[in-house]
Parts: sequence; structure tokens; C-alpha cells
Amino acid sequence: MSAPTTASIPDGARCLPAQSPARDVAVVTAVATQPRPFLATWPRPPPNPEAGGSRPLSTRFRRRERRGPGLLGRAPRPSEAGLQRSPAPPLPRQLCLRVLWALAAGPSRLHLLGYRSKEPPGAGSKGTWGWPRQIIVDDDDSKIWSLYDAGPRSIRCPLIFLPPVSGTADVFFRQILALTGWGYRVIALQYPVYWDHLEFCDGFRKLLDHLQLDKVHLFGASLGGFLAQKFAEYTHKSPRVHSLILCNSFSDTSIFNQTWTANSFWLMPAFMLKKIVLGNFSSGPVDPMMADAIDFMVDRLESLGQSELASRLTLNCQNSYVEPHKIRDIPVTIMDVFDQSALSTEAKEEMYKLYPNARRAHLKTGGNFPYLCRSAEVNLYVQIHLLQFHGTKYAAIDPSMVSAEELEVQKGNLSVSQEEQ
Repeated sequence: MSAPTTASIPDGARCLPAQSPARDVAVVTAVATQPRPFLATWPRPPPNPEAGGSRPLSTRFRRRERRGPGLLGRAPRPSEAGLQRSPAPPLPRQLCLRVLWALAAGPSRLHLLGYRSKEPPGAGSKGTWGWPRQIIVDDDDSKIWSLYDAGPRSIRCPLIFLPPVSGTADVFFRQILALTGWGYRVIALQYPVYWDHLEFCDGFRKLLDHLQLDKVHLFGASLGGFLAQKFAEYTHKSPRVHSLILCNSFSDTSIFNQTWTANSFWLMPAFMLKKIVLGNFSSGPVDPMMADAIDFMVDRLESLGQSELASRLTLNCQNSYVEPHKIRDIPVTIMDVFDQSALSTEAKEEMYKLYPNARRAHLKTGGNFPYLCRSAEVNLYVQIHLLQFHGTKYAAIDPSMVSAEELEVQKGNLSVSQEEQ
């Protein structure tokens, strides 16, 4: 097998394009997986012999190697006069990850890169490309919403992503980079600690009021999809949700058989909660992209505290179900995979029965996290779902990015559908 080509980036860092020809099979065991950033399997540069680096970097990310020579730092080089120059400042890890993400999403994304500030912004700040924007909308100052808001601000009906139990706002970085490049406004959320579905829905409504968004499109993954349905149900008298995309989601928490123990999660230590979540991750032979996605989600899981995990598991298992008659008029796309995932076949069939008129987006593979390992297919299905709203005030894309011919076709389809109704 020929060695894959490399793409050069500033400051001597090197990495591979996302579409690597390697299709080898990797074996992943979720419990034994070490946390590492996404795409950490990409080869590191060879050690610099001038800096005394003789041991190659491990294929897994090690915290103690952050300041070593290679991708995350630059070793001192002798000058032409033979004198040793002072070492250059290390390349920030956040910039390296941004470069990887930009190359994974495609060319012409390097202008979006930026350095992360040393200190995270406080609540109410606008955020940067390194740190998410943080907003407090409840009376409790500890309930902080974190979000990435990318795309044209003139769009008043954006697409909002809600993560699963183990995810944070940045698990949708592939969707953010790709969709915003095509003119969509995308918001990726990370919700604070809520112990009740009604409490979450009330906080989400306040957040939309703060962002001055009357209606939104929601993309929910697993728990995020269930919360999106509950929010659409909560606001059915004064609708705030214009459409739903449900990825590997469910409509009834009783499928997990944890309703009796849901109220005791707040007592459990963090390591036990993480073990519960890791038990739902895929194990066994998977392709490299899925292995990287699982490792990235394990890394995101490690970043969550005990209260965040306990609250999310409580929302995931608390006895509740979706009332379909309250949201039957909302356009829905159900996205699921044919290979192994945490949801049973019965749970998927129940979703199909709940939304008989919903569009179905099937992926042959993708596991629990298709938005990471099968991002191109997921992004295509998202565009197909949002295409029906082009040319209306609920479009999530900048009108200048849509051709006049496409707008005419879409207006014709809208007039036909209105006549049928």
C-alpha cells in the first residue's frame, strides 16, 4: 500500500487529508480506550535529530508530549553561524486541531483558524473560534449554555445541533465547517445541568429569546433528539420549532429500562457514570474513521463533570415519552444507521410509527456517531432536509448562496403543496 500524501500547513506541522485511502480495520474496546482527540491517529512528523529527539511520538496523544518536538511544538535549530538560537514559541494545540478540522472539511477553510485565548471567556461573552460563547438565561448563575454560532447573522431561522449524553458542542465541528461554507447559519449547543425535561425546555426557550430567534430547525443526536422533540411538544401552542432532524434518537425513555434508577444517578460518582455511558459504545472491529470517532467521543466524555453526566443520564432515563399529536405538523427527517448502535430495532420501528410521514435518511454504516465518521453523508441529508425551506423566511441559508433557478423551482413546489392542502 503506497504511503498517503501529506498536506503542508504553517509552522512546519503536517497532517493527512480526511479522505485517507487506508481502509484497514481497527479493533476498539470502549472500556479500554484511552481518551485522545479526533484524528489523533494521523501520523506525526519524524523527531528532529538536531533537537535530540530520537524516540518517535506515540500514535496516541499523550499529555506529557504536548511540548515535545513535532506537531505541537518547534524544536530549536542551529543558525548558519553555528550558534544555538532561542526556541520558538510552541504551536498552540487548539490551532493544530483547527488545522486538522479545516483540512478534514475541505480546502478554503484555513481562513477560519484562530488562536485560543489563554483564559476562557466569561458568561455572556461573544466567544472566539477557540472557546464557545457562554450565556446565562436562568436565575441560577451556574447554568451556563455554551454554543458555537457560525454563519450569516442575517438568518433568523438557523439550524441548531443538540449533542448526545457523551457529547459537547464541538462534536458537530464537521457540520459547522461544511454547512457554514455553503452559506448556512449553524449553532451547536451544550446545555447546562438540568434535572427535568420541563426545566430544560424552559431554559431552552429563554435561550432562544436571548438570541432573538423566533423559530429554529433542530438537529438532535440520541438524547439531543429526544430533547428536541420534547421542546417542540412544549411549545406546540406557540411553535418555536420549524423542523426536526432526529439522528439515532428515540421517543420513549422506557426502552433503556432505567426509569426506576434514574433518580439515583446524582448519587453516583463520575467514574461509575462514565462506565454506564461507555457500555453503550461500539466494541469490536470497526473501520479507522469510526475508531477515531469513538476515541473523540471518549475524550469529550472525559471533559464532562459528575453533575453534567448525572443530569444527562437522568434526562435520558427519566420516565417520559413524546406526544406525537402535538408535533404532527412539523416536518421531520429520521436519520439512523443499519449497523450496530445503542438503539434497538424495536426503538427505531417505534420512531417510524410515531412519524409515518417523516422522511427517512438511512446510512449503511456509522455506528452511534455518524455525524463524525460519516459526516459527508450526514451533511448531504441535512441539506436535503433544509432544501424544502429555501426561498421562505424560514430558510437556514443565505439567499445569495441559492441560485435563481433553484428558487423558482422551490417556489413552484411550495405553491403546489399549498394547493394540495
